[in-house]
Amino acid sequence: MTEATEEMVPLSEAENEVKVATQRLALLHLAFGRVLVDEFGWEKGKQLIMDAIKEYARRVAERTAAGHQSLPKYGFWERREDGPPICELGKIVKEYDEMDIGSLYCLIDPAKIMWANPEEKLVHIKALTVGDDCCEFETVPTTEEDREDLFGESRDWSHVDPRLHKYYVEKEKK
Repeated sequence: MTEATEEMVPLSEAENEVKVATQRLALLHLAFGRVLVDEFGWEKGKQLIMDAIKEYARRVAERTAAGHQSLPKYGFWERREDGPPICELGKIVKEYDEMDIGSLYCLIDPAKIMWANPEEKLVHIKALTVGDDCCEFETVPTTEEDREDLFGESRDWSHVDPRLHKYYVEKEKK
């Protein structure tokens, strides 16, 4: 770009643009997920969503390893004065009250780390998409079962994130 055509935007405006794109991504995930669950039922729909998230995680890990940025620096997390930041995706999931389908997206976090390094995973200590007030993460070692289930074909690997898995277990009891 030449100096005459370069345009600077305020950080708040740039953050809002990322926020809008993130909200649209959340709506797309909820829409695809809802169609799958309505068509095939919770068990099969959940598995199909997890299979898609696993493939998505593989692609994210591959691009990150190639030097691409993993998440946007600005706009993905809403900063709050009265508490920790919250993610835009989680806000949409809560707004639509679709925690079951929405929280499946969050399995991207342990899966993308495992694709990059099968010996560790990033798990949720708290997750906005399952009713917590924010998201908190911890990197922990994986187990052989974690690796077998994530890298196996069409297996329920949600247990790799104990906080999210607990939510699904409770949902499936009802």
